[in-house]
Amino acid sequence: MKNLLGKLSGAALIALSALTANVQAADLHVMSSGGFTAAYKLLGPRFASATGNTLDTTLGPSMGKSPEAIPNRLERGEPADVVIMVGYALDDLIKQGKVIPGSRVELADSRIGMVVRDGAQKPDIGSIEGLKQTLLHAKSIAYSDSASGVYIERELFKRLGIEEQVGPKAKMIPRIPVASVVANGDYEVGFQQVSELLPVQGAAFVGKIPESLQSVTRYAAGIPVGAQHPKEAKALLDYLASPEAQPEVTSTGLDSVTSH
Repeated sequence: MKNLLGKLSGAALIALSALTANVQAADLHVMSSGGFTAAYKLLGPRFASATGNTLDTTLGPSMGKSPEAIPNRLERGEPADVVIMVGYALDDLIKQGKVIPGSRVELADSRIGMVVRDGAQKPDIGSIEGLKQTLLHAKSIAYSDSASGVYIERELFKRLGIEEQVGPKAKMIPRIPVASVVANGDYEVGFQQVSELLPVQGAAFVGKIPESLQSVTRYAAGIPVGAQHPKEAKALLDYLASPEAQPEVTSTGLDSVTSH
């Protein structure tokens, strides 16, 4: 525990202690979607060690038809004290009365990037034309079944004017990281939020798509209605959104949205 807390700055420790001063240790059930997972894996253990809480974490997409998707888990009645997910998907749960409206916190922004297999030549996607030519010449294209993939399938190809040419060779990949199917050679190029691409071994990060074509995904978190440990959950959310947590957040490929 001491070694882990030693990685936090003095200011971060003071802030975390203040957030959790009146909180009892609890077993928190956390549901987190892919884009914020890398940051959560860094920050969650620090919160747990500093507070005595344990974090029982379930991973799943923010939307979609798969049983693992967070809305579907909540619909089945799976217990959750915290949900971390795409902001507009969280808004839907708030509107449905499944997440407490005032509990929402803003966590980070995520941009779309591209990977190729390790050792493959990295194309230039820094310009609109460069990205367009990369897609036209790629033998196969993979994209996610979450927010970034929905944007690519429904909007990006159309905006580039290449929907008919690339549609037949592009596929949405459910549940698993897109970079993994590029790493094993099933697809030549893959697109997903940067924070979900970077952790996968065997795939090489090429870069973000041009800013003028970006679809920025906001990650947010909230406390479900019926949460067993709402006070402890709020302490976790306050910590994840705190200025002290931002170096870890940005180190995973996310962009900070803290207003402090």
